[in-house]
Amino acid sequence: MDLGTNNKIGGGGFHHVAIKVHDFDASVRFYSEGLGFKERLSWGEGDGRATLLDTGDGNYLEVFAGGSKEIKPNGSMIHMAFRTDDVAKAIEVARAAGAEVTIEPKAINISQNPLTPVIIAFCKGLDGEVIEFFQSTGDNQL
Repeated sequence: MDLGTNNKIGGGGFHHVAIKVHDFDASVRFYSEGLGFKERLSWGEGDGRATLLDTGDGNYLEVFAGGSKEIKPNGSMIHMAFRTDDVAKAIEVARAAGAEVTIEPKAINISQNPLTPVIIAFCKGLDGEVIEFFQSTGDNQL
């Protein structure tokens, strides 16, 4: 397995992002049945439950039970972004799964030098977590 190119730490790239949710079963259904993530591992019981969901490319979303019902401030995490080859389709799939769409798909240039056109859209997951769908559209692929 190629672990990346960061020689400083040996490997590199994200392995997983973790979230703590109020309704564990509903959130796992949202990400698995709704968005198509595949369950890789699960452990624990009750509010100690957790699962590791493959987002589609060997990077994971880790979902923990035991979160509060309260609105969660963003803290230092602004959002999590998932690559897709069709942002419009991804946001409709998320909407159908119960996500609140906050920004409809739109094309932007995130850089002029080099020109980097992308399509993005945002929604909120069931616990208010902010999700971005991200599609590279030009020669400068991210």
